[in-house]
Amino acid sequence: MPLQNDFVKNVKLYFQEQGEEWLNELPNLIRYCEEKWSMEVGEPYELSINYVAPAIMDDGTEVVIKLCIPGEGFHHELEALKLFNGQGMVRLIDSDAEKGVLILEILTPGHTLATLEDHEDTARIAARAIRKLITPAPAKTILPTTKAREENLRKQIRNHPNGIGPIPRDILDRSLDIFTFLNETTEQRYLLHGDFHHYNVLSSGDGEWTVIDPKGLVGEIEYDLIQFMLNRQTQQNAYEVIGQRVEIFTNELNLNKKRLLLWGYAHAVLSTAWSVDAKDGSYSEDFYRGIDIFQSLYQHHFKKSDMFI
Repeated sequence: MPLQNDFVKNVKLYFQEQGEEWLNELPNLIRYCEEKWSMEVGEPYELSINYVAPAIMDDGTEVVIKLCIPGEGFHHELEALKLFNGQGMVRLIDSDAEKGVLILEILTPGHTLATLEDHEDTARIAARAIRKLITPAPAKTILPTTKAREENLRKQIRNHPNGIGPIPRDILDRSLDIFTFLNETTEQRYLLHGDFHHYNVLSSGDGEWTVIDPKGLVGEIEYDLIQFMLNRQTQQNAYEVIGQRVEIFTNELNLNKKRLLLWGYAHAVLSTAWSVDAKDGSYSEDFYRGIDIFQSLYQHHFKKSDMFI
């Protein structure tokens, strides 16, 4: 079965031997799903690290099938889909946890927020999409909290004591201090998407937009918006675009601007660190640019602060 080259490369990069074995088994897994759910699986969409394709059930119902390598990430996504229960989130129809299979509703027309050019309209749509997701975190869940992101950064600092890519050690330490401060002072925790950005919000008819692909996380709403703010900006207008998004999200969702900007700084550092390629040292310039932008926005709104002396 021919597979997209970038998909094969990504799976092998992220999952190594396990990924190669999974790719070899993929045709059999597709046949298993066609038999189990009495469906015909179509040609896949553009793929990243999961196999996602439209499918038609015997009764004519159109669905989306998502095949993932079973593991922690898959189980977190499955848990999040169940907890959101179709509230602003793509609806889970069925699943096979052992084999890493999700059967999801199909969203039409299905274009992403990334297809829109107006940054202000896009941010307002994103705010409405997040508002539909807002759900207090359950008392018991397997999902990690934003403390896990803090620990991830702490681990990276231990492994890179002299800095990571373009990020010097003092900025890493400052970001870690902010992560710790915010996690220790969080008062209300919510069920979060965990990777909310333009490509994970799809048009679902009649001016409606629905969120897909949750990673599953627990924390403050402010944190869940940072990845969206870092995406889809350019060097020429990044400060204005991110600043506009901060104002829209703060006003539309009644958020704490100070905490939103602090989360922005901390996560921009973490996202940049994640983006560094160990082989050639390349990294996301957009994410790196966001570090200074969030610091500048914070200082503009709140003047001097112990966080940014």
